[in-house]
Amino acid sequence: MYKKFGKRLLDVVLTLLALILLLPLLILTALLIRLKFGWPILFRQQRPGRHGRPFTICKFRTMTYARDDSGNLLPDAQRLPPFGQFLRSTSLDELPELINVLKGEMSLVGPRPLLMKYLDRYTPEQMRRHEVCPGITGWAQIGGRNGLTWEQKFALDVWYVDNQSFWLDIKIIGLSVWKTLKREGINQSGHATMEEFEGYSTKTA
Repeated sequence: MYKKFGKRLLDVVLTLLALILLLPLLILTALLIRLKFGWPILFRQQRPGRHGRPFTICKFRTMTYARDDSGNLLPDAQRLPPFGQFLRSTSLDELPELINVLKGEMSLVGPRPLLMKYLDRYTPEQMRRHEVCPGITGWAQIGGRNGLTWEQKFALDVWYVDNQSFWLDIKIIGLSVWKTLKREGINQSGHATMEEFEGYSTKTA
């Protein structure tokens, strides 16, 4: 019953409440991004949703569009200024995803939506992470976030798919707030966030 109806109801109620309470913070963050980075304020990108169907995720922009002499974008780590790092470490960049939740494209809790190009790199077991809507936070996020290996993250994602419940979602939301305040697992050493997932066919070839 919770998986079919309760989870969506929880998403809508908590998201509407969060948008009302966080509206001043959303406006302030948008204004600061406009002053520091210019337009656009939002970062939009296609990500795989439930069953791998693509949707457009919305986040606050954290990186500049700095390019090298040939006109190519610089690596992510070189385009992530201190203000962008602050937005990521506090998870403020994730707040626009609340709109994705209201639209039913995401849930408050679920496996994080990764890149479309990863879809053909998963094992069948890892692909099961797409049996549910992707989330703003998830079991892997409170388990270590980007401090985990890909294998560890996917195992936690699949565990959540098999064990989701109302109380588990409440626990994950509460622990996510605590983890955000502590700013744990923001990035993997040497990367702006985490190294690219290459899949196992390329690693073992």
